[in-house]
Amino acid sequence: MGKDVGFLCDAAKVSRSGYYRWLKRTDETDKDHCDYLLVKGIFDKGKGKYGWRTIKMELEREKGVKMNHKKISRIMGKYGLCVKIRRRNPYKDIMKRAADHRIFTNRLDRKFNQTVPHRFFCTDITYLPFNSRFAYLSVVKDIATGEIAAWHLSPHIAMELVLKTMDRMKQWQNALIHSDQGAHYTSSEYIAKVKALGMVQSMSRKGNCIDNAPIESFFGHLKDDVDYKKCRTFGELRMLIENYIWHYNYERAQWDKNKMTPVEYRDHLLALNV
Repeated sequence: MGKDVGFLCDAAKVSRSGYYRWLKRTDETDKDHCDYLLVKGIFDKGKGKYGWRTIKMELEREKGVKMNHKKISRIMGKYGLCVKIRRRNPYKDIMKRAADHRIFTNRLDRKFNQTVPHRFFCTDITYLPFNSRFAYLSVVKDIATGEIAAWHLSPHIAMELVLKTMDRMKQWQNALIHSDQGAHYTSSEYIAKVKALGMVQSMSRKGNCIDNAPIESFFGHLKDDVDYKKCRTFGELRMLIENYIWHYNYERAQWDKNKMTPVEYRDHLLALNV
């Protein structure tokens, strides 16, 4: 037999080792073929949607065959049994987002000429780059007086940023709080916080930054007036922002507020509304 193999290898111009390697592969292919038929039967039954887990379970349940999951995966790869990827249902994604994030009506509707303090507030977040880093400033502004009613500065833009800001609004029950449709303000955590405070939510229309013009105006003044980019540490930046907001509320007179500071104008309006 050995001589015959040698003669045939010489005639075919192949080495004996090459012949035996081919023979071994052929034997392995034949060995896999029976298992392939079993796997293929279940695979076809599932219309090409069954992965190795389902095939393994169905082999045991229907055929009484226990096959290692690695073997099933190898056979599927070897014989090109590719599972059809089921597309995600877009409506489920929409419903999930709707459950986690809610949009509220624009109740403020650009009525910025308010004359009663502590009834209408607007809020937003801006970022402040410094020393190759970013800080994030959350602010609540009284629309009637222009006063910054609450703020929080953080090195992170997590939900804590807006929640801690709202913690400082506990005394303003029944007031309206207006924001954009950002993820922070449409989140269930923020909505629950506003509800717990007894406040009413209002939101800008999508892509309409003018709907929240008062807060945008404050951020514009802050970035023009404060050299925040020169700060070396977060603590230094926080002190700078704290000083500026105090200056903005108590020292910076505004033309459209009868040339008064926000705090002076607040006291003026409160006296008129007594």
